[in-house]
Amino acid sequence: MAAWSDLAIDVLEHITSFLPIPDHYRFGAVCKNWRSISRQKRHPPTPQFPWLVLEDDKETRNCKFYCLSEAKHYSIDIPELHGRYICGSSYGWLFAVDLKITGILINPFTRECYELPPFPGYSAYTNVSTLIEKMPSDYNGEPIGWTFEEMQTRIVWKAILSHDPKERSDFTAMILFGEMNEPAFWRPGDPSWTVIDGLDCSMDDILYFKGNFYFVAAMNLLSVVDFECKPKLIEVGLEIPAQISVEGCGLQRYLIDFNGHMLLIERFGHSDTNDKSITDGFIVIEPKLEQNCYNIWDDIDGYALFLGRNACIHVDSCRLPKCKKNGIYFTHPTESISPVEFGFHDSGVFDMTNKTIGTFYSVEVIFPHVDSPVWITPNP
Repeated sequence: MAAWSDLAIDVLEHITSFLPIPDHYRFGAVCKNWRSISRQKRHPPTPQFPWLVLEDDKETRNCKFYCLSEAKHYSIDIPELHGRYICGSSYGWLFAVDLKITGILINPFTRECYELPPFPGYSAYTNVSTLIEKMPSDYNGEPIGWTFEEMQTRIVWKAILSHDPKERSDFTAMILFGEMNEPAFWRPGDPSWTVIDGLDCSMDDILYFKGNFYFVAAMNLLSVVDFECKPKLIEVGLEIPAQISVEGCGLQRYLIDFNGHMLLIERFGHSDTNDKSITDGFIVIEPKLEQNCYNIWDDIDGYALFLGRNACIHVDSCRLPKCKKNGIYFTHPTESISPVEFGFHDSGVFDMTNKTIGTFYSVEVIFPHVDSPVWITPNP
């Protein structure tokens, strides 16, 4: 019988098509021949849970990830992310901001990276671009009203990509920035971000859908970017009343491309005795823009959604035995100046079938209390 290391290349390549990300790397550690096969990446990893990106390990500075399917942490040394705050993910790429409020776009599993230009001015009181130009490397002061750590976590609320940069070099990055979650975009080669003339409201989420960027704000207000002449937001004519009951309050809205359907997910809840937001449930709405109407979905066809500060993700739970069918996995949407308010106080999984909320992590898992965890689909 031939040794494992001498198995035919086509057999080894076929084996890698069944391996999730952790096993893919373990496969490559067996021997030189297997490592060569694993690096070719002829097959994408088998369907898997999205991972959570956590804060840096304070001792090693490694980036910590949490793999739900294994209920296990992974600590990976990614020097480009040392000291940076993860403010979004899309197509397996991370948006990260450092203390000088400069950003990068990076694939943490391939280390491919784009340097982003300085973000637009943070507010009328703090022009971040000017601040960066005047700030020496050993600057110890603080901008008026904010620490740099607070600015780092608030400069970008959401960030997504139009396409996977590995597949298309002419992608567009779109962000919601500043106190009012204003939209701005950047394309490779642009010297700066272009701020989009917006509506007089704060945006909750962004979606690139069938060639257009859509936004959602409070009261389920939908808008789309008009790139003609000077880019601006225009309202979509469809009115979608809030679907929550009078007992609850709207906490956040999300947009997702669900197998070719645009879905608007309304998150509702209440405040506890400490004024922390607590999620009670979600309502899934399909805006049908061409027909000028909308539908309420009772389930999501056995799929699972992953909502947070990432570009929203959906997976086929039938291919993931441990994944809750018709489940909505969520991390908390709230911001607070106090670091103790960040973390997992309002995270879990909502079961659309029986309208209950449970946890997606074991009680033994200790999550950080500073950064807001972000979902990512590994894209090696």
